[in-house]
Amino acid sequence: MAADDIIKCVRDLPSLPAVVAELLATMEQEDIDTHVLAAKIALDQALTAKTLRLANSSFYGLQSKVTTIQQAISVLGFHSIRTLVTACSVTASFAPVKDVEFDFQAFWRHAIGSAVCARVLAPRCGVNPDTAFTAGLLHDLGTLVLCTRFPADYRRVLAYRREHDCVTSAAQLAVFGIDHAAVGSALTAHWKFPQQIQAAVAGHHLAEEAAARPGTGAGARSPARPAPTLTTVIYLANILAHALDMSGQEDDQVPPLSLEVWGALDLDDGAWAGAFAEAEQLYHDMCQTLTP
Repeated sequence: MAADDIIKCVRDLPSLPAVVAELLATMEQEDIDTHVLAAKIALDQALTAKTLRLANSSFYGLQSKVTTIQQAISVLGFHSIRTLVTACSVTASFAPVKDVEFDFQAFWRHAIGSAVCARVLAPRCGVNPDTAFTAGLLHDLGTLVLCTRFPADYRRVLAYRREHDCVTSAAQLAVFGIDHAAVGSALTAHWKFPQQIQAAVAGHHLAEEAAARPGTGAGARSPARPAPTLTTVIYLANILAHALDMSGQEDDQVPPLSLEVWGALDLDDGAWAGAFAEAEQLYHDMCQTLTP
């Protein structure tokens, strides 16, 4: 199995629903008619029901129940609802496959855990929390492409990982010659997610890619303390979700952490403890609602 064949397979995957593609296009727009978009979202009853269930979850802590997409947009804001609609659509895009030795529930628990961790870390890093949540949810999707489209080869990945006691990406490289980060980046490009999300998915295991770049503009740090990027946040969120055992897998391994990236956040012990507690509290509710 050649890496080029795998990337071609990604390009042959179905696109996201038209309304989600339209929502993704709004990430680059300033003038948005939310009433029109709300009406289009409402045409998909299953997507609407799941989005409203998320909007009414304790994750957002609303004082009163919202019953329509337009009302949810008014209360939570368009950016949050766009994130939830996208999340609901993405999690519905890969149904579990029979006869595949793969724990789909554990996969989504980790993906959602990473998304929540990214959302919690983002404000502390000057990164948009909705963008961080989306990138966190997407970061491992390449694994689903590999295991659902190439199940026989993926059994070899699992066997290699057990035999060599290594992280999944190393086993994927050994078997496929490409890992889930590269496949996931190709998928987010196919689905037309913004470039910064594609880059974060591609670089979420690479310390040199996640290392902060010098910030500019409002809130930028001094050259001695460069500002974290979205890739930095997803790199750390993935490690944090593993460290907090959010997948629930017995053989889960915590990837190594770059001290340079850790230091780039410039958070004290109290801030980290607060981030851990907030992530765990939000995770359980979001996981119950969003897990396929």
